[in-house]
Amino acid sequence: MIASASRAQMADDLLRRLAAVLRSGQLYASDHPVIRRNLDAMSDALEPFLRAGPSVVIGVVGDDIIVDDLLLSKVDGLAGFVRRLKYLGVERITIDRGASLDELATLASALATMVPRSNGGAPEFPSLPHVRVGRVSASQRTENATADLGAFKRLYDEAVSAAEGVWECARTERMPDATVARTMVDDLAQAVSQNRTLLLALTTLKNYDNYTFTHMVNVSILTMGQARALGIDGALLREFGLAALMHDIGKVRTPLEILQKPDRLTDDEFAIMRRHTVDGAEILRATPDIPTLAPVVAFEHHLRIDGSGYPRGITRRSLNLGTMLCSVADVYDAMRSQRSYQKAFPSDRILEVLKQSDGQQFDRHLVRRFSQLIGIYPVGNLVRLDTGETAVVVKVHAPDPRRPHVRVACDRSGRRLDAPYDVRLWETLPGGGLPASIVSPVDPAEAGMDPLTLL
Repeated sequence: MIASASRAQMADDLLRRLAAVLRSGQLYASDHPVIRRNLDAMSDALEPFLRAGPSVVIGVVGDDIIVDDLLLSKVDGLAGFVRRLKYLGVERITIDRGASLDELATLASALATMVPRSNGGAPEFPSLPHVRVGRVSASQRTENATADLGAFKRLYDEAVSAAEGVWECARTERMPDATVARTMVDDLAQAVSQNRTLLLALTTLKNYDNYTFTHMVNVSILTMGQARALGIDGALLREFGLAALMHDIGKVRTPLEILQKPDRLTDDEFAIMRRHTVDGAEILRATPDIPTLAPVVAFEHHLRIDGSGYPRGITRRSLNLGTMLCSVADVYDAMRSQRSYQKAFPSDRILEVLKQSDGQQFDRHLVRRFSQLIGIYPVGNLVRLDTGETAVVVKVHAPDPRRPHVRVACDRSGRRLDAPYDVRLWETLPGGGLPASIVSPVDPAEAGMDPLTLL
């Protein structure tokens, strides 16, 4: 097995060799020595991939390139290569073990010289025994989407397990395992950049037994989702995610009888609980390799911009942006989670609570952006339409979060449809009026279905 860092380096090298062959094919005759040298280098770059597996697949998704299962986003110097593939309508290049230099030369020549058909369709590429070029079929798209969902579910489950390990390390060793936390947040940050909608949908998964750890992961994802929507990426995005993951780490010092109390806390117990903000800041300040943002967010995440909240007696002229994003995510995830002393609230109720306080406790612009990001009915939620049908929310419609893109899964009698169909609830019908409206959320357990499988 090749280490992921080495595979990423190899994938980058392969793409650059292929791009070099394509460029030289546009500049020189097919028998020019430069082309031969570039083909030899490309063959060498292919070798480790074809040694490890029967084939290597190069795909184009938007402006990103995928080599097998490695996503390489906006690789420097390859924008022209990506544009060329998109111009030709090429979404997928598969090279099998045994591909000869002549086959690679034919591939490179075709990519360099062919043009789309007059109707805009992809050109007819030469048929080669070990090389295939073309678009992704509808069935492949479905398989890829299912694989993406499975991969993201595994990533989410692994993140919850890692969060439990980070928490236990902080409880027993007096400081969290920063390496485990960073690795986990790096993976989540990459997923947020790759498919923010799907990852946000996974935060709707409910697990009462693991509330502490799912809450850590959910707040991290929701914070990074907001930050990404603000244009924050790279190292800063990961710092926001790590700080949000650790926001409640001070609770490792809270007595278990208070932390796990099934009923509401007394005033004295709540005073003890409030100490977790100070304890968290102290723990994180003493932990090596933790960014300075993390103790700030741990200390501030229950402070509000109107001066309310806690720790008591602390005033801030302004709160850190990381704190404000984390606070919105924290309140939202806590309110939508079912606990022994609190029922779960639907998203529309939670967002109303946030909006009632916007400009006072929460920044109104961030609350508005959060509503547009999450939607009144978030992606992955089951809803009932005024037609009596049951649907899953597929995509939020930012101009009107109450009217998302939905996929109808059950008819008005509750019978599962063999062929679910999509409806954009904001689109006006030909005769006027709107197709349907959402009347209420639906509990997936009561409906007996997993809405994520319908995405």
